[in-house]
Amino acid sequence: MKNSPPPLRIIFAGTPEFSVSALTALLDSEHEVVAVYTQPDRPAGRGRKLTASPVKTLALQHNLPVYQPESLKSEEAQQTLEALNADVMIVVAYGLLLPKAVLDAPKDGCLNIHASLLPRWRGAAPIQRAIEVGDAKTGVTIMQMDIGLDTGDMLYKVSTEITPEDNASHLHDRLSALGASALMQTLKALQLQQLLPEKQDESCVTYAKKLTKAEAEIQWNEPAEVIVRKIQAFNPWPIAFTSFQDKPLRIGQASLQSKQGRGGENFISHADSEKSGTVLAIDKSGMMVATGSQPILIQQVQPSGKKMMSAYDFAQSRALLGHRFL
Repeated sequence: MKNSPPPLRIIFAGTPEFSVSALTALLDSEHEVVAVYTQPDRPAGRGRKLTASPVKTLALQHNLPVYQPESLKSEEAQQTLEALNADVMIVVAYGLLLPKAVLDAPKDGCLNIHASLLPRWRGAAPIQRAIEVGDAKTGVTIMQMDIGLDTGDMLYKVSTEITPEDNASHLHDRLSALGASALMQTLKALQLQQLLPEKQDESCVTYAKKLTKAEAEIQWNEPAEVIVRKIQAFNPWPIAFTSFQDKPLRIGQASLQSKQGRGGENFISHADSEKSGTVLAIDKSGMMVATGSQPILIQQVQPSGKKMMSAYDFAQSRALLGHRFL
């Protein structure tokens, strides 16, 4: 009977909530997390109080050593990391560039959990861009990191369908869990020396550029599918918005809709105009608004300075039937 391979000594590098599932899986495993790297505490909330990252919070709960360098470019920072004598470094949405000296420090290098099916959607916002353009599926790729931007060899992939109900928040949580599971499978293969690295096809590369608040503004003359996908992709941040009484009106949820309500009952439509952005009908399921193609049903909105609410409740104290959002 063969002896089991020894547990791995692991450095974990991550910052946001997306990284927490992977660190939790490592802490529940046979492997030893020898150190955690995360971004420095940042101001957050109305009081702008310095706040620890979700990864740091979890690491401290388990009494793990935490390192928060502003950069890994200095020789001192690199020597500190190398002295940890790790077998492998796991990187999940860390937020700092890793110089070659860091990539080469662990015995088996650095592995990254990336939230797309590489080489599609390299870059900063793969979850949101996949929803925005209407991809039928996405997934997680475990990648051997090199000095390029998400250019390393692929070690493990797992996919999931993108449903019409999925917004970026839903997909974020699902991919976070899938990434943790995929990581454990990859580490098992690494221990057994059974990894089969696969080069990325450069002809299939797409880039997921960082989100901006400006691009979240809805253009009502665009097709309904484009608008609904944008609303789904930009929830929970930066939240798609339109203008109402010279203030932004955020839109949290919408769906494609014919000129009938969800239960089949006919909406009472506004007969004068079906110009894009015009509120055609209102009932308890929401506000039906004209677009560059078919109408969409707005279900949740957030007025300036208020919390997210149902579109029906928002419409009750306002004369919105026939109003045109610009």
